[in-house]
Amino acid sequence: MIYDVRQTTTCSYASPVAHARHVLRLTPVSRDGERVHVAALQIVPEPAHRREGQDFFGNRLTWIEINEPHETLTVKLSARVAVDAERVPPESPSWENVREAAFATSDLGPLSPAHFLFPSRIVSLDPEIRDYVRQSFTPGRAVLEAAMELVGRMKADIVYEIGATTVTTTPPMSFALRRGVCQDYAHIMISGLRGIGLPAAYVSGYLRSAPRTDSTRLQGADAMHAWVLLWCGAAAGWIGLDPTNGILAGEDHVTLAIGRDYTDVAPMDGVILGSGGQRINVAVAVTPAA
Repeated sequence: MIYDVRQTTTCSYASPVAHARHVLRLTPVSRDGERVHVAALQIVPEPAHRREGQDFFGNRLTWIEINEPHETLTVKLSARVAVDAERVPPESPSWENVREAAFATSDLGPLSPAHFLFPSRIVSLDPEIRDYVRQSFTPGRAVLEAAMELVGRMKADIVYEIGATTVTTTPPMSFALRRGVCQDYAHIMISGLRGIGLPAAYVSGYLRSAPRTDSTRLQGADAMHAWVLLWCGAAAGWIGLDPTNGILAGEDHVTLAIGRDYTDVAPMDGVILGSGGQRINVAVAVTPAA
């Protein structure tokens, strides 16, 4: 599938901001199974300074500095991205074998399982979440089979509810509520998988937009979305899982950034010099190219 991706992020401030510095993670890059044909960011007001780079995990970063007073900051992404057809997941080893291989690896590259085994800034290794996840990972079970059962259980047990949590809600908090949005589903799943020794990464991206009358429309369409990458051994590699929708991540999913949790992939970080509150609005459209 080839998609045209459009995202508009608008920050509105209660009073004019005199100076701002931001780092943006809003430009997709080509990855295994996904190729970016073109991508561009339009920023208003025009930054006084702007530079591009990438972080350790290969995500595209844009640093900007705005020196003029402004009441709104608007960032528009326009991109065309090709996503490979869904591949049939290979037969996966037992989850215990995957765990042993992950801890034995000597690879320290950006997508080494070694970076995704331990607690990160938002994701703690919570014992209640670990015990919930372990119910699917019975002795000797194939890692992907167990993971697919887990995402099905999570979709059934956790209510998708916008406004029930915030970007700072921790996995134990959202798990106790049994409510949240895609970020919460992903963090809960990552906490539990790492808790039993399996490498799990956080993915920020998009879902294919669909008509609102479509009864099969996925939760999280027309907004930024989050899902999980699970390392299933050296042969199978990283497999995407969408616990919000209880499915494998496939050709309806477009990756923007990968990290250990949301803080590694936050679309906009920075510092502003101003007073009063602020409001952020995000509009997303991911449509098949004509």
